[in-house]
Amino acid sequence: MNKQLKVFSGGSHPEFCKSICRHLGIELGKSTTVRFSNENMMVQIEENVRECDVFVVQTSASPVHENLFELLIMIDALRSASASRITAVMPYIPYIRSDKKDRPRISITARLVADLLKTAGADRVLTMDLHSAQAQGFFRMPVDQLLGAGPICDRLRQEEGRENWVLVAADAGEAKDLGRYANRLDLPMAIIDKRRDGDDERPRAVSLIGDVKDKVAVIVDDEIASGGTLIEAATFLKEKGADKVLATATHPIFSSNAAERIDGAFIDKVFVTDTVPLRANQQSEKVEVISVAKDFAEAISRIHDGRSVSELFHAKKPMKQG
Repeated sequence: MNKQLKVFSGGSHPEFCKSICRHLGIELGKSTTVRFSNENMMVQIEENVRECDVFVVQTSASPVHENLFELLIMIDALRSASASRITAVMPYIPYIRSDKKDRPRISITARLVADLLKTAGADRVLTMDLHSAQAQGFFRMPVDQLLGAGPICDRLRQEEGRENWVLVAADAGEAKDLGRYANRLDLPMAIIDKRRDGDDERPRAVSLIGDVKDKVAVIVDDEIASGGTLIEAATFLKEKGADKVLATATHPIFSSNAAERIDGAFIDKVFVTDTVPLRANQQSEKVEVISVAKDFAEAISRIHDGRSVSELFHAKKPMKQG
C-alpha cells in the first residue's frame, strides 16, 4: 500500500502504543484530547492525515467508558480529516464478554460496540484473543485477531521442568483454547468439571478430568478479572495433589483486589500480556508481564502492506488441525 502509515494513541495505554511505534520505526502521531468542565471531550489531530493509512491504539482500561468514547471521537476526527483508511487497534475490546443474550431484555453490548466503531468511521479492527469466536461476527468490517498463545508459549518454553507440567482448563468452555497451548508446548491437558446445584448458586468444581498429582498445573485462561475463578481452580488443583500451580492469561483486567488475592493464593506465578496496563495497585511479585507490542507492530505492518496477518502466528508455530 502506497499510503503513508501513521499510528495514534488514545489515553488508555500510551506506553504500549509508543512501544509499537518503536518497533515500526516511526514517530507517534500527534493529537490532543481536551476534557472540559462539563465532562465533554474534544480530540484534535495535530498533523496532516489526508490519504494516510491510520491506526488508532486504544484498549479497554479504566475509565472504560471515557476511553471508548475518546476512541470513537478520534476515529470520527480522522475521518473528517480525510484519512484514507482507519484501523481501530483494540488489544482488549470493551464489553467483549457481553456477547450473548443470556437474560431477558438485555443488550448484546459487544455487538453494540462493533456498531459504534462502524458508525464512527473505522474501516477495520485489530485485536487479540476475543472472548468468544462468535464475537468476530458482530463486526461489519474486517477483524484481525491475534493470539496470545504464541508470545505466552514462547515465554513458557524458557521455564525448566516442563516435562512435569499439565495444562489445565478452569472449565469445559476453555478446553478448546487450551488446545492451542497444548499443541505448541506438546503437553497433556486436564479439565476441571464444574456443576451447578441450583439456579442461584455459582458453579463449583466437582471433579477433574486428567491427572495433576505431584505435577505442576498450569491454568490457562483468556483473562483474569477479579481472580475468583483462578484462585478457586488453584485451590481445587492443590486438593487434587498438584505440586505447584502456575497460570497464564492474555488480558490482566485485575479488577477489585485481584492482585492482593493472587498474592495470598496457592499460585506460584502468573504470566500475562500487556494488552491492558497494570496500575500501581494491580502489581504483584507473582505476576510477570509479557509484551505483545512487537506482535501488534508486525500485524500493523502486514495490514499496511497488504500481507497476510494469519501467517504471523500460524507460519512459525502451526497448530494441529482437528
